[in-house]
Amino acid sequence: MIPVIALVGRPNVGKSTLFNRLTRSRDALVADLPGLTRDRQYGHAKIEGRPFIIIDTGGITGGEVGIDGYMAEQSKLAVQEADIVLFLLDARAGLTAVDENLARELRTFGKPVHLVVNKIDGINAEAAIADFYALGFSSVNPIAAGHGRGVNVLAEEVLLPLASDEALEEAERERTKHPKIAIVGRPNVGKSTLVNRMLGEERVVVFDMPGTTRDSIYIDMERREKPYTIIDTAGVRRRGKVRETVEKFSVLKTLQAIEDANVVIMVFDAREGITEQDLSLLRFVMEAGRSLVISINKWDGMTAEQREAVKSEVNRRMVFADFARMHFISALHGSGVGDLFDSVDEAFNSANVEMSASKLTRELEIAVAKHPPPTVKGFRSKLRYAHPGGHNPPRIVIHGNRTTKLPESYQRYLIKHFIKVLNIVGTPIKLELKEGKNPHEGKKQEVTRRQRLKRKRAIKKFGKKK
Repeated sequence: MIPVIALVGRPNVGKSTLFNRLTRSRDALVADLPGLTRDRQYGHAKIEGRPFIIIDTGGITGGEVGIDGYMAEQSKLAVQEADIVLFLLDARAGLTAVDENLARELRTFGKPVHLVVNKIDGINAEAAIADFYALGFSSVNPIAAGHGRGVNVLAEEVLLPLASDEALEEAERERTKHPKIAIVGRPNVGKSTLVNRMLGEERVVVFDMPGTTRDSIYIDMERREKPYTIIDTAGVRRRGKVRETVEKFSVLKTLQAIEDANVVIMVFDAREGITEQDLSLLRFVMEAGRSLVISINKWDGMTAEQREAVKSEVNRRMVFADFARMHFISALHGSGVGDLFDSVDEAFNSANVEMSASKLTRELEIAVAKHPPPTVKGFRSKLRYAHPGGHNPPRIVIHGNRTTKLPESYQRYLIKHFIKVLNIVGTPIKLELKEGKNPHEGKKQEVTRRQRLKRKRAIKKFGKKK
């Protein structure tokens, strides 16, 4: 299971800043204003290749009423969901009575708690954190989230031990045995109906009301003597629309199901079109590196003009996911559902495609010969060789000089080239660029006595000519 980390603390202690730092995003709104975060924010983070789910929460002061009380309840629910809690405190404000009350409350949950003392930039860190040991927690970690100081140490010492190598290897072995298919989308787009149609029986509850499915349901099945695991997930709505407590848990379960799956079938409603929430959920799937099959549901009963309008909108807004197979289906009547399995198998096989260093290097040379990298500030990147870096998704490691200066447009060109030559369909390719170190960097060549005399003679000779 993917480790879940909750960030809790008083308002304006830097929880959202740390959230953005760990997820390498700007998803959480940050400003010097207490109480800006009012709802839980889920983010996907990777630390040394290990996935985590980070939960940003609203600040807690104690005795909240109205919307602040609702916000505090959401923060407490995040603690219940989490594997560990990062309790953020303000080094400049020092230890407060609110911090002490919150520490006592956190102990009642029975979760591992690590103190994170933020805003240590510009002050003596050791002196600043001394008072916080009075809270009785052994793990006290000074950081400056705004500048990134101490965040890497926090990740290595606190977060990485949660994802052991043995657990990751076991998860990878399980992932490559047979396809795990997560059915995701907004509420009421027909996910449970699609699951029942794929299974050939009424296995999950279907009702014409958004939010019928509350938890991720794992169902093993066989089709043509091949095993599959189908994961029916809860619909994910825009955060502002999520009110019920149980729905908060459902969102987390859906995100964990995406991480646990090999292939994600993203279900859209043809009659409602593609919404921003659809694209947000799709972005999470792609960041997780999962193979993707796109399913446009409720296709039946539409006129030819309506179908053309839907296809036009899908092609316009889904251009960034052009690697995925797209199916227009009716889960209710079963039309087009059987074709989904072929695309799932294709995407699953592509995610585990066999690659060799010799073939990747040869194709890299061909791609560079066709279109060399552009010059940046008068210099051109030199790409020397490539080798496999992993699967699920396929990862290609490219070594060379000035690879950090390689434009994103050229990286996309390389990805499309590898997709074509490796016959990859339905799964993204991740490029990892490695830059070789200059062996002479930092070294100063010593000038011998003979070279100094030669230089003096040259200066004297040319000086006489003048």
